[in-house]
Amino acid sequence: METPGSQSSLHRANLERVVRAVRLAGSLTQAEIARTTGLSAATVSNIVRELRDGGAVEVTPTSSGGRRARSVSLSGDAGIVVGVDFGHSHLRVAVGNLAHQVLAEESEPIDVDVSAAEGLDRAEELVGRLVESTGIGREKVIGVGLGVPGPIDVGTGVLGSTSILPGWSGINPREELSGRLGMPVYVDNDANLGALGEVVWGAGRGLRDLAYIKVASGVGAGLVINGRIYRGPGGTAGEIGHITLDESGPVCRCGNRGCLETFTAARYVRGLLDGSHGPGLTVPGMVRLAREGDPGCRRVVSDVGRHVGMGVANLCNVLNPQRVILGGDLAEAGELVLAPIRESVARYAIPSAARQLSVVHGALGARAEVLGALALVLSEMGDSTLLDGSSPSATPSFT
Repeated sequence: METPGSQSSLHRANLERVVRAVRLAGSLTQAEIARTTGLSAATVSNIVRELRDGGAVEVTPTSSGGRRARSVSLSGDAGIVVGVDFGHSHLRVAVGNLAHQVLAEESEPIDVDVSAAEGLDRAEELVGRLVESTGIGREKVIGVGLGVPGPIDVGTGVLGSTSILPGWSGINPREELSGRLGMPVYVDNDANLGALGEVVWGAGRGLRDLAYIKVASGVGAGLVINGRIYRGPGGTAGEIGHITLDESGPVCRCGNRGCLETFTAARYVRGLLDGSHGPGLTVPGMVRLAREGDPGCRRVVSDVGRHVGMGVANLCNVLNPQRVILGGDLAEAGELVLAPIRESVARYAIPSAARQLSVVHGALGARAEVLGALALVLSEMGDSTLLDGSSPSATPSFT
Protein backbone atom coordinates (compact mmCIF):
# COMPACT_ATOMS: atom_id res chain seq x y z
CA MET A 1 0.00 0.00 0.00
CA GLU A 2 1.38 3.40 -0.98
CA THR A 3 1.42 6.15 1.61
CA PRO A 4 0.72 9.64 0.19
CA GLY A 5 3.92 11.65 0.27
CA SER A 6 6.09 8.55 0.71
CA GLN A 7 9.14 7.85 -1.40
CA SER A 8 7.34 5.07 -3.27
CA SER A 9 4.38 7.36 -3.94
CA LEU A 10 6.67 10.07 -5.31
CA HIS A 11 8.47 7.52 -7.47
CA ARG A 12 5.18 6.29 -8.89
CA ALA A 13 4.10 9.85 -9.65
CA ASN A 14 7.37 10.52 -11.48
CA LEU A 15 6.96 7.34 -13.52
CA GLU A 16 3.49 8.45 -14.56
CA ARG A 17 4.71 11.95 -15.45
CA VAL A 18 7.33 10.56 -17.80
CA VAL A 19 4.96 8.04 -19.39
CA ARG A 20 2.28 10.73 -19.85
CA ALA A 21 4.71 13.12 -21.51
CA VAL A 22 5.89 10.46 -23.95
CA ARG A 23 2.36 9.18 -24.58
CA LEU A 24 1.06 12.60 -25.56
CA ALA A 25 4.07 13.57 -27.67
CA GLY A 26 4.70 10.24 -29.39
CA SER A 27 8.44 10.44 -28.82
CA LEU A 28 10.74 12.75 -26.87
CA THR A 29 14.43 12.94 -26.16
CA GLN A 30 15.43 12.63 -22.53
CA ALA A 31 16.26 16.35 -22.46
CA GLU A 32 12.77 17.13 -23.79
CA ILE A 33 11.22 14.88 -21.14
CA ALA A 34 13.13 16.78 -18.45
CA ARG A 35 11.87 20.13 -19.81
CA THR A 36 8.29 18.87 -20.14
CA THR A 37 8.04 17.24 -16.71
CA GLY A 38 10.30 19.54 -14.69
CA LEU A 39 12.28 16.54 -13.46
CA SER A 40 16.06 16.60 -13.30
CA ALA A 41 18.09 15.01 -16.09
CA ALA A 42 19.43 12.37 -13.68
CA THR A 43 15.93 11.44 -12.49
CA VAL A 44 14.68 11.19 -16.08
CA SER A 45 17.63 9.01 -17.04
CA ASN A 46 16.94 6.60 -14.18
CA ILE A 47 13.20 6.46 -14.89
CA VAL A 48 13.70 5.89 -18.61
CA ARG A 49 16.12 3.04 -17.84
CA GLU A 50 13.57 1.51 -15.48
CA LEU A 51 10.72 1.83 -17.98
CA ARG A 52 12.85 0.42 -20.77
CA ASP A 53 13.88 -2.59 -18.68
CA GLY A 54 10.22 -3.14 -17.81
CA GLY A 55 9.19 -3.08 -21.48
CA ALA A 56 7.03 0.05 -21.25
CA VAL A 57 9.21 2.24 -23.49
CA GLU A 58 11.69 1.87 -26.32
CA VAL A 59 14.86 3.95 -26.60
CA THR A 60 16.54 4.60 -29.94
CA PRO A 61 19.57 6.72 -30.92
CA THR A 62 18.80 10.09 -32.54
CA SER A 63 20.25 13.59 -32.74
CA SER A 64 19.09 16.91 -31.34
CA GLY A 65 20.71 20.22 -32.17
CA GLY A 66 23.56 18.39 -33.87
CA ARG A 67 24.27 16.33 -30.77
CA ARG A 68 23.69 12.67 -30.12
CA ALA A 69 20.57 11.98 -28.11
CA ARG A 70 18.19 9.17 -27.23
CA SER A 71 14.58 9.19 -28.39
CA VAL A 72 12.05 7.66 -26.01
CA SER A 73 8.69 6.29 -27.21
CA LEU A 74 6.13 3.91 -25.78
CA SER A 75 6.70 0.27 -26.65
CA GLY A 76 5.10 -0.85 -29.89
CA ASP A 77 3.95 -3.96 -28.01
CA ALA A 78 2.15 -2.00 -25.30
CA GLY A 79 -1.13 -1.82 -27.20
CA ILE A 80 -2.94 -0.26 -30.15
CA VAL A 81 -5.60 2.39 -30.58
CA VAL A 82 -8.28 2.81 -33.25
CA GLY A 83 -9.67 5.97 -34.84
CA VAL A 84 -13.05 6.17 -36.60
CA ASP A 85 -14.15 9.29 -38.50
CA PHE A 86 -17.63 9.75 -39.96
CA GLY A 87 -17.81 12.62 -42.45
CA HIS A 88 -20.42 14.05 -44.78
CA SER A 89 -19.72 11.37 -47.38
CA HIS A 90 -17.05 9.08 -45.97
CA LEU A 91 -16.05 6.65 -43.27
CA ARG A 92 -12.34 6.52 -42.44
CA VAL A 93 -10.68 4.18 -39.94
CA ALA A 94 -7.06 4.05 -38.76
CA VAL A 95 -5.16 1.79 -36.37
CA GLY A 96 -2.07 3.07 -34.58
CA ASN A 97 0.29 2.05 -31.83
CA LEU A 98 1.26 3.98 -28.71
CA ALA A 99 4.39 5.31 -30.41
CA HIS A 100 2.11 7.35 -32.70
CA GLN A 101 2.76 5.13 -35.72
CA VAL A 102 -0.18 4.45 -38.04
CA LEU A 103 -0.27 0.72 -38.77
CA ALA A 104 -3.31 0.55 -41.07
CA GLU A 105 -5.75 3.02 -42.57
CA GLU A 106 -8.68 2.84 -44.97
CA SER A 107 -11.50 5.07 -46.20
CA GLU A 108 -14.73 4.25 -47.98
CA PRO A 109 -17.68 6.32 -49.21
CA ILE A 110 -20.85 6.45 -47.15
CA ASP A 111 -24.28 7.87 -47.96
CA VAL A 112 -24.86 10.99 -45.89
CA ASP A 113 -28.45 9.90 -45.22
CA VAL A 114 -27.46 6.43 -44.02
CA SER A 115 -29.03 5.36 -40.75
CA ALA A 116 -26.91 5.33 -37.63
CA ALA A 117 -27.30 1.56 -37.31
CA GLU A 118 -26.05 0.89 -40.85
CA GLY A 119 -23.18 3.37 -40.52
CA LEU A 120 -22.03 1.87 -37.22
CA ASP A 121 -22.32 -1.64 -38.64
CA ARG A 122 -19.97 -0.62 -41.45
CA ALA A 123 -17.59 0.94 -38.94
CA GLU A 124 -17.59 -2.30 -36.91
CA GLU A 125 -16.74 -4.30 -40.02
CA LEU A 126 -13.94 -1.96 -41.11
CA VAL A 127 -12.42 -1.77 -37.62
CA GLY A 128 -12.38 -5.55 -37.39
CA ARG A 129 -10.77 -5.92 -40.80
CA LEU A 130 -8.03 -3.35 -40.13
CA VAL A 131 -7.18 -4.62 -36.66
CA GLU A 132 -6.88 -8.12 -38.09
CA SER A 133 -4.63 -6.84 -40.89
CA THR A 134 -2.08 -5.61 -38.32
CA GLY A 135 -1.62 -9.12 -36.93
CA ILE A 136 -2.25 -7.76 -33.42
CA GLY A 137 -4.99 -9.34 -31.34
CA ARG A 138 -8.16 -7.44 -30.44
CA GLU A 139 -7.25 -7.84 -26.77
CA LYS A 140 -4.44 -5.34 -27.41
CA VAL A 141 -6.88 -2.55 -28.39
CA ILE A 142 -6.82 0.02 -25.60
CA GLY A 143 -9.61 2.17 -26.97
CA VAL A 144 -11.42 3.61 -29.98
CA GLY A 145 -11.75 7.30 -30.83
CA LEU A 146 -14.90 8.24 -32.74
CA GLY A 147 -15.47 11.48 -34.65
CA VAL A 148 -18.89 12.68 -35.80
CA PRO A 149 -19.87 15.91 -37.63
CA GLY A 150 -22.12 17.36 -34.96
CA PRO A 151 -22.21 18.59 -31.37
CA ILE A 152 -21.96 15.98 -28.60
CA ASP A 153 -23.80 16.74 -25.36
CA VAL A 154 -21.16 16.48 -22.64
CA GLY A 155 -23.65 15.33 -20.02
CA THR A 156 -25.52 12.66 -21.97
CA GLY A 157 -23.13 11.76 -24.79
CA VAL A 158 -26.01 12.17 -27.26
CA LEU A 159 -25.43 13.60 -30.73
CA GLY A 160 -27.35 16.84 -31.14
CA SER A 161 -29.63 17.73 -34.00
CA THR A 162 -27.71 17.90 -37.25
CA SER A 163 -28.71 18.19 -40.90
CA ILE A 164 -25.39 16.61 -41.92
CA LEU A 165 -26.20 13.16 -40.49
CA PRO A 166 -29.99 13.40 -40.02
CA GLY A 167 -30.35 9.68 -39.30
CA TRP A 168 -28.07 10.01 -36.27
CA SER A 169 -29.83 12.75 -34.31
CA GLY A 170 -30.57 11.75 -30.73
CA ILE A 171 -28.38 8.64 -30.55
CA ASN A 172 -25.45 7.99 -28.23
CA PRO A 173 -22.68 7.06 -30.68
CA ARG A 174 -20.20 6.11 -27.94
CA GLU A 175 -22.52 3.52 -26.40
CA GLU A 176 -23.67 2.23 -29.79
CA LEU A 177 -20.16 1.61 -31.15
CA SER A 178 -18.79 0.34 -27.84
CA GLY A 179 -21.58 -2.22 -27.68
CA ARG A 180 -20.74 -3.47 -31.17
CA LEU A 181 -16.97 -3.64 -30.66
CA GLY A 182 -16.77 -4.59 -27.00
CA MET A 183 -14.11 -1.89 -26.56
CA PRO A 184 -13.93 1.47 -24.74
CA VAL A 185 -14.99 4.30 -27.08
CA TYR A 186 -14.25 8.02 -26.76
CA VAL A 187 -16.28 10.40 -28.93
CA ASP A 188 -15.93 14.03 -30.04
CA ASN A 189 -16.97 16.22 -32.94
CA ASP A 190 -14.91 16.34 -36.11
CA ALA A 191 -13.54 19.88 -35.63
CA ASN A 192 -12.14 19.05 -32.18
CA LEU A 193 -10.52 15.91 -33.56
CA GLY A 194 -9.08 17.86 -36.49
CA ALA A 195 -7.48 20.20 -33.97
CA LEU A 196 -6.07 17.27 -31.98
CA GLY A 197 -4.68 15.67 -35.12
CA GLU A 198 -2.91 18.83 -36.22
CA VAL A 199 -1.53 19.45 -32.73
CA VAL A 200 -0.04 15.97 -32.47
CA TRP A 201 1.01 15.30 -36.07
CA GLY A 202 0.56 18.44 -38.16
CA ALA A 203 0.59 22.22 -38.39
CA GLY A 204 -0.10 22.80 -34.69
CA ARG A 205 2.83 20.88 -33.20
CA GLY A 206 4.49 22.78 -30.36
CA LEU A 207 1.65 25.33 -30.02
CA ARG A 208 -0.63 25.66 -27.00
CA ASP A 209 -3.24 28.13 -28.26
CA LEU A 210 -4.80 27.65 -31.67
CA ALA A 211 -8.02 27.08 -33.58
CA TYR A 212 -8.66 24.48 -36.26
CA ILE A 213 -11.45 25.61 -38.58
CA LYS A 214 -13.15 23.02 -40.74
CA VAL A 215 -15.16 24.34 -43.67
CA ALA A 216 -17.12 21.54 -45.30
CA SER A 217 -20.84 20.70 -45.14
CA GLY A 218 -20.88 22.84 -42.02
CA VAL A 219 -18.43 25.19 -40.35
CA GLY A 220 -16.91 24.47 -36.96
CA ALA A 221 -13.81 25.22 -34.94
CA GLY A 222 -11.76 23.05 -32.64
CA LEU A 223 -10.29 25.31 -29.95
CA VAL A 224 -7.03 24.50 -28.19
CA ILE A 225 -6.44 26.67 -25.12
CA ASN A 226 -3.30 26.21 -23.02
CA GLY A 227 -2.62 22.90 -24.73
CA ARG A 228 -6.07 21.38 -24.17
CA ILE A 229 -9.21 21.10 -26.27
CA TYR A 230 -11.83 23.51 -24.96
CA ARG A 231 -15.36 22.11 -25.30
CA GLY A 232 -17.36 24.34 -22.99
CA PRO A 233 -19.75 23.10 -20.27
CA GLY A 234 -22.25 21.79 -22.82
CA GLY A 235 -19.80 20.61 -25.47
CA THR A 236 -20.78 23.24 -28.06
CA ALA A 237 -17.73 25.54 -27.93
CA GLY A 238 -16.36 26.33 -31.38
CA GLU A 239 -19.66 26.54 -33.28
CA ILE A 240 -18.41 29.59 -35.18
CA GLY A 241 -20.55 28.66 -38.18
CA HIS A 242 -23.39 30.38 -36.36
CA ILE A 243 -21.74 33.75 -35.85
CA THR A 244 -24.11 36.27 -37.43
CA LEU A 245 -22.65 38.15 -40.39
CA ASP A 246 -25.89 39.61 -41.78
CA GLU A 247 -29.09 39.62 -39.71
CA SER A 248 -31.08 40.02 -42.96
CA GLY A 249 -29.19 37.24 -44.72
CA PRO A 250 -30.25 33.71 -45.70
CA VAL A 251 -32.02 31.55 -43.14
CA CYS A 252 -29.61 29.09 -41.55
CA ARG A 253 -30.41 25.52 -40.48
CA CYS A 254 -30.16 26.77 -36.87
CA GLY A 255 -33.12 29.11 -37.48
CA ASN A 256 -31.20 32.37 -37.48
CA ARG A 257 -30.39 34.54 -40.48
CA GLY A 258 -27.06 35.36 -42.04
CA CYS A 259 -24.87 32.92 -40.09
CA LEU A 260 -21.28 32.48 -41.27
CA GLU A 261 -22.26 28.99 -42.44
CA THR A 262 -24.82 30.38 -44.90
CA PHE A 263 -21.99 32.16 -46.73
CA THR A 264 -19.33 29.44 -46.55
CA ALA A 265 -20.70 25.89 -46.16
CA ALA A 266 -20.70 23.58 -49.18
CA ARG A 267 -24.45 23.37 -49.71
CA TYR A 268 -24.71 27.15 -49.96
CA VAL A 269 -21.53 27.76 -51.95
CA ARG A 270 -22.27 25.19 -54.67
CA GLY A 271 -25.42 27.04 -55.69
CA LEU A 272 -23.45 30.19 -56.52
CA LEU A 273 -21.91 28.46 -59.54
CA ASP A 274 -24.94 26.58 -60.89
CA GLY A 275 -25.66 29.25 -63.48
CA SER A 276 -22.14 29.35 -64.94
CA HIS A 277 -20.93 25.80 -64.32
CA GLY A 278 -24.11 23.76 -64.17
CA PRO A 279 -25.46 21.72 -61.25
CA GLY A 280 -23.38 19.05 -59.62
CA LEU A 281 -20.13 20.95 -59.12
CA THR A 282 -18.60 19.82 -55.83
CA VAL A 283 -16.41 21.92 -53.55
CA PRO A 284 -13.31 19.85 -54.42
CA GLY A 285 -14.18 20.41 -58.10
CA MET A 286 -14.58 24.14 -57.51
CA VAL A 287 -11.23 24.28 -55.72
CA ARG A 288 -9.53 22.37 -58.53
CA LEU A 289 -10.96 24.75 -61.16
CA ALA A 290 -9.95 27.76 -59.06
CA ARG A 291 -6.38 26.49 -58.87
CA GLU A 292 -6.44 26.05 -62.64
CA GLY A 293 -7.45 29.69 -63.10
CA ASP A 294 -11.25 29.57 -63.54
CA PRO A 295 -12.36 33.17 -62.76
CA GLY A 296 -15.81 32.29 -61.37
CA CYS A 297 -14.46 29.64 -59.02
CA ARG A 298 -11.64 31.93 -57.93
CA ARG A 299 -14.15 34.64 -57.07
CA VAL A 300 -16.28 32.29 -54.98
CA VAL A 301 -13.25 30.86 -53.16
CA SER A 302 -12.04 34.39 -52.42
CA ASP A 303 -15.47 35.49 -51.15
CA VAL A 304 -15.69 32.45 -48.90
CA GLY A 305 -12.22 33.23 -47.57
CA ARG A 306 -13.21 36.78 -46.68
CA HIS A 307 -16.27 35.56 -44.81
CA VAL A 308 -14.30 32.90 -42.94
CA GLY A 309 -11.81 35.64 -42.08
CA MET A 310 -14.55 37.60 -40.34
CA GLY A 311 -15.20 34.60 -38.12
CA VAL A 312 -11.47 34.22 -37.50
CA ALA A 313 -11.27 37.90 -36.54
CA ASN A 314 -13.93 37.29 -33.89
CA LEU A 315 -11.87 34.41 -32.53
CA CYS A 316 -8.81 36.65 -32.44
CA ASN A 317 -10.62 39.32 -30.47
CA VAL A 318 -12.00 36.85 -27.92
CA LEU A 319 -9.32 34.14 -27.61
CA ASN A 320 -6.13 35.60 -29.14
CA PRO A 321 -4.83 32.29 -30.62
CA GLN A 322 -1.31 31.89 -31.94
CA ARG A 323 -2.43 30.13 -35.09
CA VAL A 324 -5.53 29.32 -37.10
CA ILE A 325 -5.38 26.14 -39.16
CA LEU A 326 -7.82 25.75 -42.02
CA GLY A 327 -9.14 22.25 -42.73
CA GLY A 328 -11.79 20.66 -44.89
CA ASP A 329 -12.09 20.64 -48.68
CA LEU A 330 -11.63 24.41 -48.94
CA ALA A 331 -8.13 24.26 -47.45
CA GLU A 332 -6.89 22.65 -50.67
CA ALA A 333 -7.25 26.06 -52.34
CA GLY A 334 -4.11 27.19 -50.50
CA GLU A 335 -3.30 30.88 -50.80
CA LEU A 336 -6.40 31.48 -52.93
CA VAL A 337 -8.42 31.17 -49.73
CA LEU A 338 -5.79 31.91 -47.06
CA ALA A 339 -4.91 35.37 -48.40
CA PRO A 340 -8.54 36.65 -48.20
CA ILE A 341 -8.82 35.21 -44.68
CA ARG A 342 -5.75 37.18 -43.64
CA GLU A 343 -7.13 40.34 -45.27
CA SER A 344 -10.34 40.09 -43.24
CA VAL A 345 -8.41 39.40 -40.05
CA ALA A 346 -6.26 42.47 -40.67
CA ARG A 347 -9.39 44.55 -41.18
CA TYR A 348 -11.64 43.32 -38.36
CA ALA A 349 -9.39 41.95 -35.62
CA ILE A 350 -7.69 43.94 -32.89
CA PRO A 351 -4.32 44.91 -34.42
CA SER A 352 -2.24 43.38 -31.64
CA ALA A 353 -4.10 40.06 -31.94
CA ALA A 354 -3.88 40.08 -35.75
CA ARG A 355 -0.11 40.67 -35.65
CA GLN A 356 0.43 37.63 -33.44
CA LEU A 357 -1.70 35.32 -35.55
CA SER A 358 -0.55 33.01 -38.34
CA VAL A 359 -3.14 31.52 -40.71
CA VAL A 360 -2.13 28.29 -42.45
CA HIS A 361 -3.75 25.30 -44.11
CA GLY A 362 -3.70 21.96 -42.33
CA ALA A 363 -0.80 19.60 -42.90
CA LEU A 364 -2.90 16.43 -42.66
CA GLY A 365 -5.64 17.09 -45.21
CA ALA A 366 -8.55 14.64 -45.05
CA ARG A 367 -6.68 12.54 -42.48
CA ALA A 368 -6.78 15.18 -39.73
CA GLU A 369 -9.95 13.93 -38.06
CA VAL A 370 -9.13 10.22 -38.03
CA LEU A 371 -5.63 10.92 -36.69
CA GLY A 372 -7.26 13.18 -34.12
CA ALA A 373 -9.45 10.24 -33.12
CA LEU A 374 -6.28 8.24 -32.43
CA ALA A 375 -4.90 11.19 -30.45
CA LEU A 376 -8.14 11.37 -28.46
CA VAL A 377 -7.62 7.83 -27.16
CA LEU A 378 -3.96 8.54 -26.45
CA SER A 379 -4.93 11.62 -24.44
CA GLU A 380 -7.77 9.97 -22.50
CA MET A 381 -6.17 6.64 -21.62
CA GLY A 382 -4.55 6.32 -18.21
CA ASP A 383 -0.93 5.51 -17.50
CA SER A 384 -1.51 2.87 -14.82
CA THR A 385 -2.16 0.08 -17.33
CA LEU A 386 1.17 0.70 -19.03
CA LEU A 387 3.07 0.80 -15.76
CA ASP A 388 1.30 -2.11 -14.10
CA GLY A 389 1.80 -4.19 -17.20
CA SER A 390 5.59 -3.77 -17.18
CA SER A 391 7.98 -6.29 -15.76
CA PRO A 392 7.64 -6.58 -11.94
CA SER A 393 11.36 -7.11 -11.67
CA ALA A 394 12.01 -3.64 -13.06
CA THR A 395 9.04 -1.64 -11.80
CA PRO A 396 7.89 -1.64 -8.19
CA SER A 397 4.51 -3.30 -7.60
CA PHE A 398 1.79 -1.07 -6.22
CA THR A 399 -1.76 -1.96 -5.21
